[in-house]
Amino acid sequence: MIPLTDELKSDLQKVAFAAADAARDVTLSYFRSQTLEAENKDADGFDPVTRADREAELAMRAVIQQARPDDGILGEELPTVTGRSGLIWVLDPIDGTRGFISGTPTWGTLISVATIGGPIFGIIDQPFIKERFIGGFGTAEVRGPHGTHPLRTRASRSLEAVTLLSTFPEIGTKTEYRAFRALSERVRLTRYGMDCYGYALLAAGQVDLVVEAGLKAYDIQAPISVIQAAGGIVSNWQGGAAYSGGQVIAAANADVHAVALSILQDALND
Repeated sequence: MIPLTDELKSDLQKVAFAAADAARDVTLSYFRSQTLEAENKDADGFDPVTRADREAELAMRAVIQQARPDDGILGEELPTVTGRSGLIWVLDPIDGTRGFISGTPTWGTLISVATIGGPIFGIIDQPFIKERFIGGFGTAEVRGPHGTHPLRTRASRSLEAVTLLSTFPEIGTKTEYRAFRALSERVRLTRYGMDCYGYALLAAGQVDLVVEAGLKAYDIQAPISVIQAAGGIVSNWQGGAAYSGGQVIAAANADVHAVALSILQDALND
């Protein structure tokens, strides 16, 4: 068990903010560039990566390794660093590279600090809009062009009044897609293509649910910290911990989470 002293919490926050600043400088230098090329990491589909992804992760790692050389690092684009402190930084330099190369401002940089038990602090940073969503260590706030404001998820409402977000309409496997459709057909509104910004909107009280499948740890650990700090719930589709990725349901409150989880499970078991 790592003793999370006030001094350690303050240090981790400072390093996280510095890493986010470093990533901002890189990503903004490439965003909406007509000469930026994307490579495909998926031979069976399209999973793009760009110089901006790699250089932003390098910039974050440099900040972390300079300030906290004993911590581990898990990132999307570069090899894992095994640490000695019991803390690991989980990084996604550009969550939503498809959006990034399309010029849409719904991508973001994800940074979290985790122990063996999961994330303890996280940031969802949207450089172009200049919004930074922060969660953990007693903080739940967004800092942006309109100042600093607390984050708070929505109160309970009927499923028929719920807004649901996801990244892809063709979510996951055929079985996962069928389960998702069973849920999306019951809510008021379903929107797609938000990437990590959807989780930020959930934490900010703008929507009620985000449901996805096929995620990695670096896709979800920062959103978990931010959403939980704002009063929401994040689990897998079985109701367990979601910090390893896979099937994820993020909900504004316990009532919406319970109803949505029941529908997903019923459809999966049908």
